[in-house]
Amino acid sequence: MSSELPPLVLLHGGTWSGDQWRDIAPLLSAHHDVYTPSALGHRGGPVVQRRPVTIWDVIDESERYLDERGLDRPHLAGHSMGGFMALELARRGRAASVCVFSPGGLWSDDLRAQVAKRVRRQIAVGRLMRPVTRLLMKSPGMRQRSLTDLTLHGDRLSYKRAIEINEASLACTITNEFFNNPDENVAPMDPLPCPITIAWAEKDRILPLELCEPIARDRLPRATFTILPGLGHTPTIDDPELVASTILAVTCAPL
Repeated sequence: MSSELPPLVLLHGGTWSGDQWRDIAPLLSAHHDVYTPSALGHRGGPVVQRRPVTIWDVIDESERYLDERGLDRPHLAGHSMGGFMALELARRGRAASVCVFSPGGLWSDDLRAQVAKRVRRQIAVGRLMRPVTRLLMKSPGMRQRSLTDLTLHGDRLSYKRAIEINEASLACTITNEFFNNPDENVAPMDPLPCPITIAWAEKDRILPLELCEPIARDRLPRATFTILPGLGHTPTIDDPELVASTILAVTCAPL
């Protein structure tokens, strides 16, 4: 990576790893030095040293990642949990710009609890089914059904990629701990600490647009809000090119 390019840090969603960005990072590398860290307690990320873990611990660890690499105010992009992280790092003055996709934290307490419960249930079922998952995932129809919360088109994923996504989620060690607390919310920011764009997937089943858009607009009234038509919760799966162009529209915008 060339040090002459402005740094861009991509923050993955909960139970994923930095590998979530593997189809997007190459599309950004002509414009940025791209970093794809794995978060605390996730596959490839730092090992948890103290429990219980909250989202604030995950964010603190991500800030240490920036410090260790001399990244004072890089551009940040994040998906879901990673979006929450990017917004809070921006609040701390650690972002030149932010672009987030269906970010966590812009929710009601009820929705936060529902999301946490849903993810834990899915992981529990995934562990129970693990002995037969490789056989089941050979069917495109089963890939679509099992990944329906993440993508509308799981059947288009390769067998290998579907298994990788499943294994990464099962490797997360903090599933039962974070998003347990009422303070795990993105508090209002007005004015914004930097340019912020919020891109919400129109067909998001985990963080429904109709529930989250009013909250996002209320808490970050000066942010740019855009809708990604026809996409599920994880646009990094369904449309890497759109994700990359959405990020570049923010990072390459004139100041």
